[in-house]
Amino acid sequence: MAEAIVHLSSIVGSPLLDSAGERLGEVEDVVARLGEDDGPPPVIGLEARIGGRELFVPIDRIERLEPVAARTATTKLDLAQFERRPSELLLRSDLLDHSLINVDTAHLVRAREVDLVCDEGTWRVAGIDPSFRARLRRLLPRRYRTHQAEHDKFVPWVQMEPLVGHVPTSRLKLTPRRIARLHPAQIADLVEAASHDEGEEILEAVGQDKELEADVFEELDDEHQVEFLRDRSDPEVAAVLERMASDDAADLLLELDQDRRLPILNLLPPRKQRKIRQLLGHNPSTAGGIMNPDFVSAPADAEVRHALAAVRASELGPQQVSIVCVVDDEWKLVGALTLAQLIRSGETDKLRSLIDDAPIPTVAAEEDLPDVARVMSDYNLIALPVVDGDGKAAGIISVDDILELLIPEDWRRRAGAARD
Repeated sequence: MAEAIVHLSSIVGSPLLDSAGERLGEVEDVVARLGEDDGPPPVIGLEARIGGRELFVPIDRIERLEPVAARTATTKLDLAQFERRPSELLLRSDLLDHSLINVDTAHLVRAREVDLVCDEGTWRVAGIDPSFRARLRRLLPRRYRTHQAEHDKFVPWVQMEPLVGHVPTSRLKLTPRRIARLHPAQIADLVEAASHDEGEEILEAVGQDKELEADVFEELDDEHQVEFLRDRSDPEVAAVLERMASDDAADLLLELDQDRRLPILNLLPPRKQRKIRQLLGHNPSTAGGIMNPDFVSAPADAEVRHALAAVRASELGPQQVSIVCVVDDEWKLVGALTLAQLIRSGETDKLRSLIDDAPIPTVAAEEDLPDVARVMSDYNLIALPVVDGDGKAAGIISVDDILELLIPEDWRRRAGAARD
């Protein structure tokens, strides 16, 4: 009777025996099929070397899988030459010692061992062991590679998303479905911790959701942003910038090679171009250089219900809609109201009448970063309006914009921090 759980390293390289115990050849690899669902992939057969040829042994011809041998159910096998098919994964060649994403912890892990389990007569990939001890165990003689009762580093397959860009089959692609559950900052951590090819695979997967791709690029550090845009065409880079927040897009544009900046900028929609050109006209260490020109505004004579409707209709992020800029007919800033103020007020109250109750300060576009940070700290603000020289609303500064610039370099996300 086969053991309930066996290590891949114990099977690979072991003898392939017939039902009489005679040696037929040697197990080269274990073949599993991906893509059926998020559950443990089924083992569909073995790749074996028999008589100098690489042959495929279907799993229904295997009577037992043991740590020291695989035994067939017959003394005669009619086997075909092994050929990899789409969606097939060779566990030793493609998975062992390769990276996977632990979607529960948002970390890259390396499969130092792969565990197989027999579930109601079907062998499946149960999970992986990323520990260094598992790597050392593979150096032991085969008869000592038994399954450990204490397996505290074991990661179930249902938590894993394999990086299979190196696998030579067209259908094995990293699926975005489970990766999309992670925060863009976590995905950016994974990209930065991965090799270049692994990072490309992650970005290719999230690229199926263009908004998510833009969010991830906003979270990448400058070096990795440029690395993964360098080989893209100008229209492809413009497509990413178009979906990014205008302030982040402006910062990224400046990181690109100088001869590419203007052609890419000219490919953006006119409205996006205007916002980025406006930002590029300010010193990057001033309020105008770090502000986001996208914000929610409402006329001073409008009612609260109209301002709340504008917030609901906006596609901006939570911090950008945390305040509503109240403007007059000439777009001059009359004041700003927090979302909390609006919710607590009567729906028919005029915005102008609410401004004097708890005025929110503003800063000029030329204000230096320390002064901006001081104002936001003094007034406990998560967003601060910025005005131009004519007193018109020019943008808002969110607290994350300030934190990003003030956090010490060694506190920032480090390459490799998302790798176990």
